[in-house]
Amino acid sequence: MHIRQVQLATRSLDDTVRFYERLGCAVLADDDSVRVTVGSSQLVFRELDGMTGAHHLAFTIPTGTFADAKRRVAEVATVLGADGADEFEGPAGWDSRSVYFEGPDRQLLELIERRELPDGDAAPTGGQGASAAGQAAPADGHAAPLAPLLVSVSEVGIAVPDVPGAVETLSQHGLDPYADPPGPDFAPVGDVDGLLILVSPGRQWFPTLDRAPSSAPVVVDLGLGTTVELAEGVLLR
Repeated sequence: MHIRQVQLATRSLDDTVRFYERLGCAVLADDDSVRVTVGSSQLVFRELDGMTGAHHLAFTIPTGTFADAKRRVAEVATVLGADGADEFEGPAGWDSRSVYFEGPDRQLLELIERRELPDGDAAPTGGQGASAAGQAAPADGHAAPLAPLLVSVSEVGIAVPDVPGAVETLSQHGLDPYADPPGPDFAPVGDVDGLLILVSPGRQWFPTLDRAPSSAPVVVDLGLGTTVELAEGVLLR
């Protein structure tokens, strides 16, 4: 499942621009939106007064680049952890590991290495991930930009009032639970290339467990050819 585009709310377009430019992403800003290129995916942010909660996004990195990607992101963002750890193996059946970091608006962002994907694999439509695998740091000692290692958007966190009901709705459109059976307040739906992380509104984002998911509108373009409404303002296309 390739996540083509995600439309999200933000409290500050200016902060969003500055953050993603620090990652080295291509950023296009106008008066009312910011478009960010993440490998073969695109993020579109629009300001929303009174926005609550925090978004969760994960970005696929090429297999074999975890240490390099972690070093690069630590140069430009705050790496997040819990109980003294800042590297996390994925749940059973995921065959992945992740590092989490702070984004604008307290976004809970993640780099995820999926070992199921071939080394240096790119997203289904082609991305910029594989080209920079193993790229050396610049001579001045600073990490190389993170953006060339970002293959695509891997996960989009979505709060829904009825997680099992949303899972059933998605199954009617050919999108099935991933790895483990869905639970009452947490269900990943999709595949190794892209996941929708469905959570109940009261569940806190891992690993910090200090921020609830945003209830702001989210539109995710998956190339479905139809529009599916999972909750008020939560649309899949």
